[in-house]
Amino acid sequence: MRYSILVFLIFYVSFAATGQEQAPDTVKTGIYVTSIHDINFKDKEYTIDFWLWLKYKNKSFNFVENLEIPQAKEVTKSFSTIDTINAETYLLMKVQCVMKDSWSINNFPFDHQVLRLSVENSQFDSGSLVFVPDTVGKQYDPRFTLRGWDIDSLKVTAGTKIYETGFGDESIKPARTAYSSVKVKVGISRDAFGLFCKMFLGMYVAFLISFMCFFIHADSIDSRFGLSVGSLFAVIGNKYIIDGSLPDTVTFTLVDTLHGITLLFILATIISTAISLSLIKKNKQARATKFDNRFAWLLLTLYIVLNAFFIYNAVRI
Repeated sequence: MRYSILVFLIFYVSFAATGQEQAPDTVKTGIYVTSIHDINFKDKEYTIDFWLWLKYKNKSFNFVENLEIPQAKEVTKSFSTIDTINAETYLLMKVQCVMKDSWSINNFPFDHQVLRLSVENSQFDSGSLVFVPDTVGKQYDPRFTLRGWDIDSLKVTAGTKIYETGFGDESIKPARTAYSSVKVKVGISRDAFGLFCKMFLGMYVAFLISFMCFFIHADSIDSRFGLSVGSLFAVIGNKYIIDGSLPDTVTFTLVDTLHGITLLFILATIISTAISLSLIKKNKQARATKFDNRFAWLLLTLYIVLNAFFIYNAVRI
């Protein structure tokens, strides 16, 4: 009986010691963003500069060589220094990354974006290494971080990235591997009023030119048709210019909505001109003038209301 108890105790102590040895080492990680720039909507990328520091006790962690930043097109480590304090390794490095990301352009240019960045170690999985975020102090410099945008939030959290593969290790069943990671999410919103005016000024001028047709005497019917058709092509050209700076999308964006409304209202102007011409040919000039006056202000009021409605919805989201 004593022998059985002794064997059980030895087995228990060995199992506990093995469990402690397999416990993952923690790496305290902090980040300080110094700049976010070159936001390229067409190529779906942006550039971020930041300081990254890591504190850990396991000497086998080589973050200088094995630092992994998923979704990065380019990673440049311009500076790194390693120090040891009380048996703890302290690594500080300056990193610049060209990141690829997806953009939400439904409400462009009143859009809100979330920039994502994560840090992993390509050598050790989550069974050997676990990141713990260092959130003491601020994580970015609000004075120089981003031009033309406002940073709404910056969150640093720890998580686990699952890869649905064993990377060739047939002993891993099911074939999946987990890596600990530090995740950074930066919520930004655009200072959009000036950009909106620059991008849509041509569209609104084109509509107003078309609207002026109602104040041209019905005898000059060719001039009325000419102005409306010219405005129609001007709006189409303005849309193609804006679309050229945005990524391809299958959704109907605010840009599409405003241009679509303008095209429809210019078409309504052309239709009203045709109706006026029909009334004049029937010797109903007074009725044609009355129709132009009423339809003009109805068209303008409805156009303003629809634009204000869609712009307001885009701004408040």
